[in-house]
Amino acid sequence: MKHTALVLIDLQNDYFSSGKFPLWNVEQTLESCLSAIEKANNNAMPIILVKHVVHSDSGGAPFFNEGTEGVNIPPDILSHAPDALVVVKEFADSFEQTNLDTLLQQSDIKTIIIGGMMTQNCVTHTAISKTAEKYNVKLLTDCCTTVDEMIHNLALRALSTRIDLIQVDSAWV
Repeated sequence: MKHTALVLIDLQNDYFSSGKFPLWNVEQTLESCLSAIEKANNNAMPIILVKHVVHSDSGGAPFFNEGTEGVNIPPDILSHAPDALVVVKEFADSFEQTNLDTLLQQSDIKTIIIGGMMTQNCVTHTAISKTAEKYNVKLLTDCCTTVDEMIHNLALRALSTRIDLIQVDSAWV
């Protein structure tokens, strides 16, 4: 779909079952993300994968440390989105000190469809970022997860007054 991009945030190994900080409902979220990627591919929609990296000079963190397997995007995601652009971030807001806005502007994107991990943190901060205000932002609720269902639902409720909440099987393309 012209002028629309799929942006998936922090789909990284540390959030999956063998990682350092596994999240709630992560396998179903992965399946939904793969469906969203397929839908984006079928509609020639740009896909941007945002990856959080904690650099060693910042003292390290419990997960997403530079050079670890946990910081990597799972092979399933990469194989389904081989042409995706990857944006590396260090802050919760995917626009903060990254080239995300530049990439979107270069592709004349007007609408961003967001999914990712964690709903109440990086997903929320990106969706309601000051920079995101120039875009029509939609959130794929079934392509998001966090530490538990309650926090996920609270975050979605909070976002519902600011952006459109949709699901993979809804008409977003």
